[in-house]
Amino acid sequence: MQNLGQTRSSQHSNHLLLTADTFVRTPLPGMKACSAIVHVGPALGAGFAEYTAEFEAGGELGGTAAQRFIFVVEGSINVEVGGKSCELGARGYAYLPEGLPHRVVATKASRAAVIEKKYLPFDSIEPPHSIISHEDAVAPHALDDDPDLQVRCLLPDEMSFDFAVNTMVYQPGAALSMVEMHVMEHGLILLEGGGIYRLGDCWYPVKAGDFIWMGPWCPQWFGAIGKVPAKYLIYKDFHRHPLTVSQP
Repeated sequence: MQNLGQTRSSQHSNHLLLTADTFVRTPLPGMKACSAIVHVGPALGAGFAEYTAEFEAGGELGGTAAQRFIFVVEGSINVEVGGKSCELGARGYAYLPEGLPHRVVATKASRAAVIEKKYLPFDSIEPPHSIISHEDAVAPHALDDDPDLQVRCLLPDEMSFDFAVNTMVYQPGAALSMVEMHVMEHGLILLEGGGIYRLGDCWYPVKAGDFIWMGPWCPQWFGAIGKVPAKYLIYKDFHRHPLTVSQP
């Protein structure tokens, strides 16, 4: 049925909202029985790339020249590193440093959020180590002492890591305590529930499946609306001086 050109998707100089009705799927180099919904990348001015990988059973992700973070949204994938294989189910995740040989293969039809970024070294600190874990293994903490807004930091708060990935869960009616404006950019996939997001001077209704990119200093605020909690996976560049932040 024709939608007569209507969509919630919206693109501005400092933010992007992508909704499922506008998703376009494409294979990326090295993919086998797998396709990508590319949400954001340097073509838009972002310093990282983020996409959803949709696997058939036995599908393979392919390699990358960058560091890579994978969060399983649905299904099951095997991550092979150093001759060892680890199966990740829903909400399992892996961080794979730049230059580390690895293989990612789905054991059944699956979906995963994938973040890739060229690593920005810091002084004499050793590059970060690989991580294979599960969201449940990370203890949540309240944001700004609000028990209705829980955060799980999936990567260690260590200077060797040049980005962070968190999950955030808002109980119905919970909201950020302030409008944030900062140098870090964000990539966000709404996993559950919905609410209202302020991006720049625009206000958007959002729901599970939506993707949001927020550029540096984009005014941003979120409040959960509905009868179920809202949850999202969010990326930000981190732990680097603003004069050394990599350019897309």
